[in-house]
Amino acid sequence: MYRVSPFTYLVSGMLSTGLANTNVVCSSIEYLHINPPSNLTCGEYLNPYTSFAGGYVLNEGDTTDCSFCSVKYTNVFLKSVNAEYADRWRNFGILWVFIVVNCFGAIGLYWLARVPKGKRKVKKE
Repeated sequence: MYRVSPFTYLVSGMLSTGLANTNVVCSSIEYLHINPPSNLTCGEYLNPYTSFAGGYVLNEGDTTDCSFCSVKYTNVFLKSVNAEYADRWRNFGILWVFIVVNCFGAIGLYWLARVPKGKRKVKKE
């Protein structure tokens, strides 16, 4: 039902247009605090992970209490919810297709149910 709902395309288009291509700045309560092994800085310890999985380290030069944010770009979040910036106009078009099809469907159902078809003969007594 996810692909059948018009709200999927409305929300996806609005999210991707409003949030795409921006850097994420975590608040102080969103950072993960990690202590690296001895003789390693936060950057040396977490750079292999951040190059693979993304995110950023706030204090790369420190040797204790590394502050790590798991998301660096908003496009990572948008991809996780299937809302990509490249699909914004496609989603807008699909939304209008839903609107037009529903309008014609409503008019067609009204015509089938309410508009008289042909002449009716009245019995005379």
